[in-house]
Amino acid sequence: MTTRNWHETARSLTLPTQAVIGGRRVEARSGKSFTSINPATGEALAEVTEGGAVDIDLAVASARASFESGSWSRRPPAQRKTVMLRLAELMRAEMAALSAMESLDMGKLVRDASGNDVPAAINILQWHAEEADKVYDEMAPLPEGNIGMIRRVPLGVVGAVVPWNFPLNMAVWKCAPALAAGNSVVLKPAEQSPFTAIRLAELALEAGLPEGVLNVVPGFGETAGQALGRHMDVDCLAFTGSTAVGKLFLRYAGETNMKQVWLECGGKSPVIVFPDCQDLEAAADQVASGIFYNQGQVCSASSRLFVHESIEKAFLDLLLKRIPGYLPGDPLDTRSGLGAMVDANHARNVMRFIEEGGKGATLVTGGKTTSVNGKGSFIEPTIFADVRPDATIARDEIFGPVLSVIRFREEDEAIRMANDSIYGLAASIFTDDLSRAHRVSSRLNAGVVAVNVVDPVSPAVPFGGFKQSGSGRDLSRHAIEKYTALKTTWVRYRT
Repeated sequence: MTTRNWHETARSLTLPTQAVIGGRRVEARSGKSFTSINPATGEALAEVTEGGAVDIDLAVASARASFESGSWSRRPPAQRKTVMLRLAELMRAEMAALSAMESLDMGKLVRDASGNDVPAAINILQWHAEEADKVYDEMAPLPEGNIGMIRRVPLGVVGAVVPWNFPLNMAVWKCAPALAAGNSVVLKPAEQSPFTAIRLAELALEAGLPEGVLNVVPGFGETAGQALGRHMDVDCLAFTGSTAVGKLFLRYAGETNMKQVWLECGGKSPVIVFPDCQDLEAAADQVASGIFYNQGQVCSASSRLFVHESIEKAFLDLLLKRIPGYLPGDPLDTRSGLGAMVDANHARNVMRFIEEGGKGATLVTGGKTTSVNGKGSFIEPTIFADVRPDATIARDEIFGPVLSVIRFREEDEAIRMANDSIYGLAASIFTDDLSRAHRVSSRLNAGVVAVNVVDPVSPAVPFGGFKQSGSGRDLSRHAIEKYTALKTTWVRYRT
């Protein structure tokens, strides 16, 4: 589609704004709403239902009733698959509208939303749908006269709290395996980006998902999110977001019903470029994309670049050549290189990091806010060189288009600095030495280590981290394990 087409699509949208509880579109019991702002223009998009604790109670009760009724939990797995595949097709038919919603809601480039993010969400939904009737039970090797059946059964009510950076993708990452397993779900999207999550629930009803199986309650973290985390009738809580908020959900669970909590939290992902990497051009493409995609608002963004001192200058020059391709612009313009930051407050937080970084490092490029047509919250792609490993910009998650460049001499030194972090979500290595690739990847403390590529994602491969990046795993067949319990049935019979 052309830029003009995207603007026309955006203008024609009917934005979904109400909560979906028990199969009905409803306002908050309090009557409250909040204004959704387009971060690229600062203009109001819509008034969205502001759900609170009472609305969470209603959603959880609806989810529990649907689960106990067996309308979904006891439906044959092949039938669950059919409904979920129908939902994927409905999403595909609305791909342009969903992409435009993502772009308007959080400032994402519509080119990225339509070319990657929304298609990926549909692909992941299909993948887990196909998994629904392929989860096998086990038989234990017991003495004759005994049968030990070990089954994977749905947990019940799953609460999901997802972030604003990939609104539809993260909703699907949580909901798809939970639904495939037979659970009912209460989803709270981020207040900055509620539209596609609400639309997902509406389309799910159209696809044939029973009422109450997928409920969506937009609202704020300190009210709706906390109520979901503390709810005594929620069996499992899945969360993607900051480490600080992830710790709150652990506390909520400990203070209430000890519900399972699966966290995918922050990151400060290192990328190491060794001098034996022959294709530095390709490496530079990957590194630039790894930090500037989605304005750097990615939990696994490759924000720490460790480059060997012998190639540092040459590699920096290659990165600078790519900066013109990442200049901020109208998110609905297919020629733009960066979209807007999610909101003005987040842009200010990122700028505080940039100002701090300027005190001890060398600003190579960027470092400023900008506007498009005099509006919006945009930040230039920013690179700092001569960064100390203990500097704030090298240790804290910035969640913006800010790259810290740190030189190294020896392999062990690079590994030590890369591992010197409270996070352990992802890491990347660029080398043409196969032995080095295996050796270094095995020593990096990260849940996902990529060689000669940055941040690869597939529904067939688990995604998640170590340390304070959390304990959860999304994607792959391992994801469904989070939303099921092992149930043993022991039968003794006469021989």
